Amino acid sequence: MVHLLSQNHSIINQFIAELRDISVQNDRMRFRRNLERIGEIAALEISRKLPYALREVTTPLGVAPVMVPSEQPVVGTILRAGLPLHQGILNYFDHADNAFISAYRKHHKDGSFEISLEYVSTPSLDGRILILADPMLATGASIVTTYKAILERGKPKHTHIVAALGSTSGVEYVKRHMPEEVDLWIGAIDEELTAQSYIVPGLGDAGDLAYGEKL
Repeated sequence: MVHLLSQNHSIINQFIAELRDISVQNDRMRFRRNLERIGEIAALEISRKLPYALREVTTPLGVAPVMVPSEQPVVGTILRAGLPLHQGILNYFDHADNAFISAYRKHHKDGSFEISLEYVSTPSLDGRILILADPMLATGASIVTTYKAILERGKPKHTHIVAALGSTSGVEYVKRHMPEEVDLWIGAIDEELTAQSYIVPGLGDAGDLAYGEKL
């Protein structure tokens, strides 16, 4: 199921506008913070889907019944661009376990590329709720490859993918190649994807804008 977070009037549209705006992108701290804010909004929406249990909380004046999550998710991210988005999710799920995956495009001379994974660190995922953060869903190949790789660490009972921006073809690729027990929470979806697999109008390279250009 695809949840388009910017579909209705919401402050998330302001954060997405600033992520895209070339006059604001020069402020790396603000770029990271806007990704973090989108992660927080997604975390709030995901929290509505979690299982809850009644807990009695002792206050200075008595006992209050409160519904709280009965289990904590595993929050995973694709390095490095996903770190601010990950932090936003972690701000709300502060008791969560964490997973980190290094995935990048390995380009070939003919212009094609493959997704290369060099590092995966995650707890057991058997029967857990998994939240995967990747800010840009261009072709969808990175998140699908990552998901298949981490299945070696166990099979989650439900997976939530969080992205700030995606392309129509990337979203369709995820829908075709991911199981039904996956929800996609995405800030905005753009129609165009270039031959080099860049989203248009998009926002540029999220990793470079957050942390500086790489060699």
